[in-house]
Amino acid sequence: MSEISSSSASQVITCKAAVCWGVGEGCKVEEIHVEPPRKSEVRVKMLYASLYHTDIVVSEGYPFPAFPRVLGHEGVGMVESVGEGVNAEDFKQGDIVIPTFVTECQECENCLSGKSNLCLKYPMTFSGLMLDGTSRMSTVKGHKMLYHLFTCSTWSEYMVVEAVFLVKLHNWGAHDTTKPPLSHASFLSCGFSTGLGASWKEAKIERGSTVAVIGLGAVGLGAVEGARMQGAARIFGVDKNEMKREKGIAFGMTDFINPDNKEHDQGHKKSISELIKDSTDGMGVDYCIECTGVAPFMNEALVATKMGKGTAVLLGTTGTAAPVQVDFLSLMGGRTLKGSIFGGLKAKTDLPILINKCMNKEMQLGELLTH
Repeated sequence: MSEISSSSASQVITCKAAVCWGVGEGCKVEEIHVEPPRKSEVRVKMLYASLYHTDIVVSEGYPFPAFPRVLGHEGVGMVESVGEGVNAEDFKQGDIVIPTFVTECQECENCLSGKSNLCLKYPMTFSGLMLDGTSRMSTVKGHKMLYHLFTCSTWSEYMVVEAVFLVKLHNWGAHDTTKPPLSHASFLSCGFSTGLGASWKEAKIERGSTVAVIGLGAVGLGAVEGARMQGAARIFGVDKNEMKREKGIAFGMTDFINPDNKEHDQGHKKSISELIKDSTDGMGVDYCIECTGVAPFMNEALVATKMGKGTAVLLGTTGTAAPVQVDFLSLMGGRTLKGSIFGGLKAKTDLPILINKCMNKEMQLGELLTH
């Protein structure tokens, strides 16, 4: 376990972390040093962390290789110490927090526009370093500098994060038995929130709409929950894993489509868009949310929507720069195709709303747990 003294705020902490040393290499548990937080930074003791698909694609060198690296961007932790300039009203020792990879300055053009959640003052970073271009982590052996993933490294016992990339979980204590298990909040850092946000903030699904969600992982199930929350009349979940049927129903899915189901074959294997249209009298759906990142499925999401008004939202990441071919006639037929980061959610404005819903047990995040 980690070594920490009573006056830890100004001390280097020695702890364990899962370190990825290169493309295709598995993570190894190593002893690392975590420096004290500098100005506007917070050092966090991690309590829980989860595995997300983006962690895997980054370990494969996407969008560019930066190693050795401590992965993980979903998690829940407790503030261990704060750096100079961090307001005690914002963060203090003992606060329970989750990291985010986007933030909200509430001052720049994008934050004030009401059209984007991508802050210009604190843009999303891929460097794996702090905002000053340095790292607070290094290996004990060899003193090798360590990169993190986006803004943090939740697969470490301790990490240092810019204060602007943290959200506090008010009134949700580590030992509060009246709330859902604190571990569930880890899903709110990225995956589930991204999907729910896509239905709520990006697509702005209306009551009575028809919605299709391609891929029923944490992101897709979040999109299903968001569609249910918005009052969608029919919610189609598309996944070739038959086990996802039960999970989808738990979050509000009304119809399940398995593209590999032989019952769909009538002389040829039908595409996802054909299967969705077969289920909607040939019309397609009002909204389709693509959560896999598989390039052909992005076009399928567009084609699966209604002519003249359909909207397809792309959320998935595959870790490749493969070009996406788009059906020109479908696009020219009045459909909208848009990409989204974090489902359009704003960290300070929107994420606390989801946190409250989770604390009030309005969302069954426990259904996402596999291990």
